[in-house]
Amino acid sequence: MSLIIPDVLTAAEVTESRRLLQAAEWTDGRVTAGHQGAHVKNNTQLPEGSVAGRTVGEIIVNALRKNALFMSAALPLHVLPPMFNRYATNQTFGSHIDGAVRTLPNGQRIRTDLSCTLFLSAPDEYDGGELVIESVGEPKRIKLPAGHMILYQSDSVHHVAPVTRGVRLGSFFWLQSMIRDNAQRSLLFDMDVALQRLGAKQPTDPSIIQLTGVYHNLLRQWVDL
Repeated sequence: MSLIIPDVLTAAEVTESRRLLQAAEWTDGRVTAGHQGAHVKNNTQLPEGSVAGRTVGEIIVNALRKNALFMSAALPLHVLPPMFNRYATNQTFGSHIDGAVRTLPNGQRIRTDLSCTLFLSAPDEYDGGELVIESVGEPKRIKLPAGHMILYQSDSVHHVAPVTRGVRLGSFFWLQSMIRDNAQRSLLFDMDVALQRLGAKQPTDPSIIQLTGVYHNLLRQWVDL
């Protein structure tokens, strides 16, 4: 499953985030790459201890907590602090797959079920730089307005196309979902979306209560805490 989540950040939040990030010191992105990624990664990113990164990361996490679409689709248990990267002309990140386990600042290890890329540059500010999810058949090429985010499975092979003009600024991070199985999580998301639509049209229909019970009983059966 991959899902575009629009307007995670407001225009004002994007402007403030960019102001903070542009004043920060950036480093070689290969510092945090795994053995595989280090061979294909060519970008810059903020060090994990960056004050600007922590501040903008809090803006993003607070926005996600209030985003109903994100909460419904991801069912997050743990969210890693957002990180930030920058691709200038001729920079890219070749085909790779994200590591299965990451470590929270407190030392706790989490499973990476879902990956997130939040765009902070407008599409007309740079050429190239698409996030390409190499799915079976036609690859998905993602280039979103600033403040929009793509949520996708962490077991997907993906790459960032070379930037040929301008600068692509963004945030990336991972999360562990309460629902480990991608198919089960997708079913719950579809059911939740359908329930919300039915509730808006027929809020007093007793079938909605029954179906809501089915949703929560499935969640209770599949949840992995």
